[in-house]
Amino acid sequence: MFDIWRKIQSMAYNLLKGKKGIIFGALDENSIAWRTALKCYEEGAQLVLTNAPVALRMGEINKLAEAVKAPVIGADVTNMDDLKKLFEESMKHFGGGIDFVLHSIGMSLNMRKGKSYTELDYEWNKKTLDISAMSLHRLLRTAWDLDALNEGASVIALTYIAAQRVFPDYNEMADAKALLESVTRSFGYNYGLKKKVRVNTVSQSPTRTTAGSGVKGFDGFITYAEKMSPLGNATGDQCADYCVTLFSDLTKMVTMQNLFHDGGFSSTGVTAEVINQMEK
Repeated sequence: MFDIWRKIQSMAYNLLKGKKGIIFGALDENSIAWRTALKCYEEGAQLVLTNAPVALRMGEINKLAEAVKAPVIGADVTNMDDLKKLFEESMKHFGGGIDFVLHSIGMSLNMRKGKSYTELDYEWNKKTLDISAMSLHRLLRTAWDLDALNEGASVIALTYIAAQRVFPDYNEMADAKALLESVTRSFGYNYGLKKKVRVNTVSQSPTRTTAGSGVKGFDGFITYAEKMSPLGNATGDQCADYCVTLFSDLTKMVTMQNLFHDGGFSSTGVTAEVINQMEK
């Protein structure tokens, strides 16, 4: 990993030079949050890494922390006291406010337990929505109350097109992503008025992450999306590049948007490759 990082460091544009950000959700080298942290560091940013305490025990985040020279501060995103501590300690570490935040958080208890969409356990569903969607509201609310984000800061949450279209095996996470995107618009409006803070979601291609691989039929998702996307599926590293542009000063007027980063999948009705496959 470190050899690869050194090779691509020379390609950096210093888009985030002097900026300071918090990355939520880096679990291992396959996670988009992990790749984004590396890219942000390459572009000159200072970072704080955070995840739930249980995820910190399961993952390898200390390797990432060493690579990007960042402290790791555990936080349960459903706990306002944890989030308050996270932002306060981050501002103390940075010696000031925060310029960008990546929300890469999602968990479905019903999917983990094998429950179909038509037989959801509603108590588990509440936890799914709280962890996967309302956590964005909580972290934005915490930053708002503490005045933690600098003028013109940028917040990105990762989402998926199942928020707009039916993907049966994506289950209750589709509802969670739809709520996540709604929070983005509503809080983005208020934060834009207050401090010109930008809040957007990035709707990424299906990507082979540890979390994504837990979705039933995930290999089929990836194969189908590849055949349906004129540019093919976007990789985790390409998503990280896109996030860097949204954190940078080059996109100061982009907010409250759901931005598709999917090789054209979201605008394609059908492709010749899919038709040919079906006619065989």
